[in-house]
Amino acid sequence: MKKRTRQHNWMAITSMVAATTACGSSPAEYLRLPTVFGDHMVLQRDAPVAIWGWASPRGIVTVSIDGSEVEVRAGSDSAWQVSIAPMQAGGPHTLSIAGADTITLSDILVGEVWIASGQSNMHWPVFRSRDSTVEIGAANYPNIRILRVAPAVSYRPERDVETEGWFPVSPETVPEFSAVAYFFGRELHEELDVPIGLIRTTWGGTPAEAWTSAAGLKTIPDFTERVAAVEALAEQGVDPSEVPEPPIPPQRQVTTLFNAMVSPLVPVTMRGVIWYQGEANASSAHQYRALFPAMIEDWRRHWGEGDFPFLFVQLANYMRAQRNPVERETWPELREAQSLALTLPNTAQAVTIDIGESDDIHPRNKQDVGFRLALAALNTVYGQDVVYSGPTFERMAVEGDKVRLFFDHVGSGLVAAGNGLRGFAIAGEDRRFAWADAVIDGETIVVSGSGIVSPVAVRYAWADNPVISLFNQEGLPASPFRTDAWSGVTEKTQ
Repeated sequence: MKKRTRQHNWMAITSMVAATTACGSSPAEYLRLPTVFGDHMVLQRDAPVAIWGWASPRGIVTVSIDGSEVEVRAGSDSAWQVSIAPMQAGGPHTLSIAGADTITLSDILVGEVWIASGQSNMHWPVFRSRDSTVEIGAANYPNIRILRVAPAVSYRPERDVETEGWFPVSPETVPEFSAVAYFFGRELHEELDVPIGLIRTTWGGTPAEAWTSAAGLKTIPDFTERVAAVEALAEQGVDPSEVPEPPIPPQRQVTTLFNAMVSPLVPVTMRGVIWYQGEANASSAHQYRALFPAMIEDWRRHWGEGDFPFLFVQLANYMRAQRNPVERETWPELREAQSLALTLPNTAQAVTIDIGESDDIHPRNKQDVGFRLALAALNTVYGQDVVYSGPTFERMAVEGDKVRLFFDHVGSGLVAAGNGLRGFAIAGEDRRFAWADAVIDGETIVVSGSGIVSPVAVRYAWADNPVISLFNQEGLPASPFRTDAWSGVTEKTQ
């Protein structure tokens, strides 16, 4: 006799009614699965795994894997959903979903599943990254599986996404996949020795508000009118493709990408999210202080699985090199807004201020980006004792005409790259910054400036493409910072 597992309660997804077991009903005559399920997929290990789909109303659906079996009755809206018991890493397995007919999914592995999202730097494919020929030729990882979500927009939450299916990583399948996600997944696979599943859902040039639901944006007054306008279009049944030359392209409008490219993935069981985005919000960096954490919390609410890990990339250096001690530019304010999201639980940041390119918003070095995200995951998610962050500013203390800076994440110690510490600026009460002298003193840095006898503020690497010099001995760069909270370029004046 087959073992039957107890059906777990699970969060209903958009417009779906939780199905209930019903003995004696007929097997479902119609079955369909969302495209996130398929041959070669990876299921999340050590957690109840959500399986869902659609069937003829009130029909019985039987889900089976490895001798475990769950029966469920589809709701009146055709939706059904179950969870299967936690499984250890390994495989391959066969998953069967049966009604009057049976859908059989084969070559399924159990391991770690991550969603990779954001704009173009997360989308950026392996074939356009550094050393692409070598990387593609060496991409023989049958236990890393990848899934690409096709770009789509919607004014209302959708129930499914378009994909080409899951593929094992090979020289044939990896070239078009996200380079950051692949290098991240490869590092995890080699360190954890378990299968890795990567789901890429990205769109270049898109702002965070497009990746946030209406409910999430309603917590931010700046977006009230825009959300109401999109909801009105949804109520009218308007399709974004039917709007002639809108003032804002559909993929940049509020909620449209969440509705079409994130909501349909809920409630796929996964470990966490890696995120690379922010360039499209640089001109509104002060607003991003509220928007970015609201988006993270919004995704977590929809998944209903608590504070799952959310790891993100801080913007790299870009545009002309810094000339003046402090320049009125937007990217440092966006980086600061990103860092402020670290106050949320289970978040971590990969700093890339040292590997950007002045003339290209898409740096080709995606290997280090993926590696640094993987370090963050190995430490904060998987409990490995690895240094995963460069120095981050903690506090300052004024000592006469000098300022002493204290840091977290010093690792094995602070180091200066090149010809000593550079990139520090200091200001007195007149708020005029000048280049500063800085020296390492143990795990602190002492900063002073010629002619500044009463310093009040210090900034480091505060520019679109700043002078940098501070690392820890593990080779991870310090995050740009400022000790002041003075009004910036992107802050609205009342």
